[in-house]
Amino acid sequence: MWTKHHKKRRFGRLVVPAITVAFLSYFGYHSVHGDFGLEAAERLEHQRIARTAELAKLTKTRVSLERQVELMSDGSLERDMIDEISRYQLNMSRSDEIVIMNAYF
Repeated sequence: MWTKHHKKRRFGRLVVPAITVAFLSYFGYHSVHGDFGLEAAERLEHQRIARTAELAKLTKTRVSLERQVELMSDGSLERDMIDEISRYQLNMSRSDEIVIMNAYF
């Protein structure tokens, strides 16, 4: 009967744990710092919040412009509306008027 005796090597015991630590370190690092990691998710969330605020501002501006177009294009242009817009765009007023500037144009 033949039996093989293996010499116990200290290095052999550390191979599997070393490979495991290497894989865990690699995937752990990329789960935090990678393109789809936690830091990238946080940057995307900040970008989403900023763009949502910008969308709200642009929507408000669009509603204002649509209201102005609706007032001008109903078939009968009002003299007051034409006068108000032309004065604002030409930056002119009469000497007996008080000017209150609104930022809706």
